[in-house]
Amino acid sequence: MRRIGIVDTTFSRVNMGSIAIDELKSTGTGYIIERSTVPGVKDLPVACKKMMEEKDCDIVMALGMPGPKDIDKVCAHEASTGLIAVQIKTNKHIIEVFVHMDEAKDEKELAWLTERRVREHAVNTYDLLFRPERLVKQAGTGQRQGFEDTGAVDGGNTGGH
Repeated sequence: MRRIGIVDTTFSRVNMGSIAIDELKSTGTGYIIERSTVPGVKDLPVACKKMMEEKDCDIVMALGMPGPKDIDKVCAHEASTGLIAVQIKTNKHIIEVFVHMDEAKDEKELAWLTERRVREHAVNTYDLLFRPERLVKQAGTGQRQGFEDTGAVDGGNTGGH
């Protein structure tokens, strides 16, 4: 049985972990979910590594909501760098799902964007483990999690080979 880790933060203004779990449950079967919650985005790398090493997770979603200030952007960058290092050390994917508070024009859009991005990345997470051919078919199609997809460039090869 495969294991999917979900690591979210208390700093987020939306319960991102619950959204991810809900979407995974509606996407498919064949896995066990492990969940952990940490204070903020800089705590995500070690929590994801622990999920892989202590809970034997095959893949982990790292969910966070950095604030709008410059220091928040620096912290998000540091967290992202840490998540990349964990992936390299463990040879396992971490799907980083960050929704920056200043991406949305108001709280309603922030909630909408968060839900949409988390759900779309939950499907990506499932696909990486169980249906990688679906991702191959989407190569070069300008997929974007959250806001509208950007689409392929005219003349681009979207044949999926």
